[in-house]
Amino acid sequence: KGNAPEERKIQRLFRDPKVTRLIKRCNDFGAGGVSVAIGELADGLRIDLDAVRKKYDGLDGTEIAISESQERMAVVVAPEDADAFIAAAQKENLEAYRVAVVTEEARMVMSWKGNEIANLSREFLNTNGAVKHAGVEVNDRNNSNGFIVDSDLRSIASGLKFASQRGLVERFDGTIGAGSVLMPFGGKNQTTPTQAMAAKLPVLPGQETDQASVMAWGCDPDLLSADPYIGAQASIVSSMAKIVAAGADYKKAYLTLQEFFEKLRNEPARWGKPFQALLGALDAQLGLDAAAIGGKDSMSGTFLDKDVPPTLISFAIAPILTGEVISNEFKEAGHPVYLFGNPNITDYEVLKDSWTKFHQLCIAGKVKAAWAVDAGGIAEGIMKMSFGNDIGFVSAPDAALQYGPAYGQIIAELTEDCDFGTLIGHTIAEPTITYGSECVSIKELYELNSAVLEKVYPTKTKETDKAIPNLDGKQTCNVAPAVKVAKPKVLIPVFPGTNCEYDSARAVMAAGGDAEIVVIRNLTADDVSASVEKVAAKIADSQMIFIPGGFSGGDEPDGSAKFITAFFRNPAIKEQVNKLLEERDGLMCGICNGFQALIKLGLVPYGKIIDTDDTCPTLTFNTIGRHQSRIVRTRIASNKSPWLSLMNVGDIVNVPISHGEGRFFASEELALQLAANGQIATQYVDLNGEPTMDAAFNPNGSLFAIEGITSPNGRVFGKMGHSERISAGCYGNVPGNYDIRMFEAAVKYFK
Repeated sequence: KGNAPEERKIQRLFRDPKVTRLIKRCNDFGAGGVSVAIGELADGLRIDLDAVRKKYDGLDGTEIAISESQERMAVVVAPEDADAFIAAAQKENLEAYRVAVVTEEARMVMSWKGNEIANLSREFLNTNGAVKHAGVEVNDRNNSNGFIVDSDLRSIASGLKFASQRGLVERFDGTIGAGSVLMPFGGKNQTTPTQAMAAKLPVLPGQETDQASVMAWGCDPDLLSADPYIGAQASIVSSMAKIVAAGADYKKAYLTLQEFFEKLRNEPARWGKPFQALLGALDAQLGLDAAAIGGKDSMSGTFLDKDVPPTLISFAIAPILTGEVISNEFKEAGHPVYLFGNPNITDYEVLKDSWTKFHQLCIAGKVKAAWAVDAGGIAEGIMKMSFGNDIGFVSAPDAALQYGPAYGQIIAELTEDCDFGTLIGHTIAEPTITYGSECVSIKELYELNSAVLEKVYPTKTKETDKAIPNLDGKQTCNVAPAVKVAKPKVLIPVFPGTNCEYDSARAVMAAGGDAEIVVIRNLTADDVSASVEKVAAKIADSQMIFIPGGFSGGDEPDGSAKFITAFFRNPAIKEQVNKLLEERDGLMCGICNGFQALIKLGLVPYGKIIDTDDTCPTLTFNTIGRHQSRIVRTRIASNKSPWLSLMNVGDIVNVPISHGEGRFFASEELALQLAANGQIATQYVDLNGEPTMDAAFNPNGSLFAIEGITSPNGRVFGKMGHSERISAGCYGNVPGNYDIRMFEAAVKYFK
């Protein structure tokens, strides 16, 4: 069964270079289970199925051998390294145990309950069984590519194929790892969808890189259904054009393909669809000099009388530097907008030439924004490029404008005119789009575009007319440690489900602190006892505790941070926390999941660990009823806390959020009391800097738009926004200041 916390532990283990150097072969458990994950590792294997630990009792040998088992890995290590590998896994709170041995004889042998239930030669396994033959019937090619489609802007905006998917996309964490160069939606409004993923390569704390990758996909199910050959060509070309529009060099790109077709049975006409698609894909790869280096296929897309459409998705990926990435939203008024390439996807030489020239413009810094023309033609691109910053567009009088599919072309906002490409218009300050004979407001088009899937994937909550106070807790930080420290130590505990420890450690180290990550082990009672003893000793030797974000215990319903709070209520831990805060003037902070723990412990807003009850504030489900991941704006409402001593009341700071339970809830009486005490540290605000209940700015519906609170003296700070997720080159398509300087302030507090 899928198990995200377990997967996170494996990621941590595999990021240890000492561990990875022990591994000779590795395979993940997917479809096929033990028989594939282990069976592929070596020519000769003896597998003990009795040693394989199971979630369910009662499975027979065959079921154990073939059951899918996500979040498991099979690794081969030398016999002399087995104990070291198992110890490293246990250190990361992972089970690791021997289930098979590599043998000289090239046979895969499986035993269960003392009996051999499989004994197959590798020579036989390598044949893939008996040779199979199938007839293939290829229909006449559909030469009508349908590139020009009569339509209008409103029809494009309200079409399901071009609808905003923001309500779906925001369910997935878009900022974990502090490496996202582009957010899924860009511009000040965060409404222009990005066509490519751009992310920095992950490195460990204390390291930094500006090396990134861009990846994009291409697939038009309508075109694939009409003609699998042309549809596959378009998939390849579309994915490549999108990474080119993002600033990458197509010559450095590689592809991976995902195919999904109906059950082929013994019907030549059905076999003809993947046959045509793969020939079309091969044609495009050869034409663009781009090789597919991997992929996955499935020929089981049939249920009763329902078939999936012929599906070939192309993923293109290429290396890039963070400063070279181009985002999709228009940036400024008064710039020329050009079209590069032509709509003939089979004219590969023209495409490559136009992409090469376009890339030269990118390197020269002349491209402000770009969009790879897709299923909706130029019209869709112009419309969506306008959404993010409310920058309008007016087409040139003689521009050739398109509404329908045109793959491979690129629309670009340039800083100046150029001598190639086709001028199609200019950006304007007015929030309208004049496209040929049409003139429509950007607001109307976006409302049409976002309304299509609103009932399925909501982005809005019920509006409230209730006024929200704009809090001004202008109180100077009046606490200071009795003992100064040049480089304060910060303890960062990692619980099952924690996924922000690296981001947190990086932020602490960048501010001049000494970060120490400690994994809490809980596989056995002895593990828990040892972890309690270790953490208590670490707290005694630290100046700060930072509880990072994640999904403690898998974020079980209404129970997030349960394990964290139980751990901190242990008498030994509780005693050291009290000494840190009350005797040594230490600091404590929790973000997201960590904030939830601080609330449930009572450390905020009360400043000490208490038994909380119904009168205490809490964090509960977002009013929108789903996970929210985006960039929000927060306003400093009080700088009483040492964590905020370098900020001024009224400062606006962008911060990534990613949570399903982030709504601060308390009685209004208590909230007003906290405000009077200067304990409400930060509030969610709109583009005008005003607190709001609008879900686009207050993502969880928090009372008084509260994002963060502190203890009475400010030493304990809890907040939902991931202020640790900042890194050079990140979030380039959402403008704003991201540095709340809280880690810098915390380190300075001890100096």
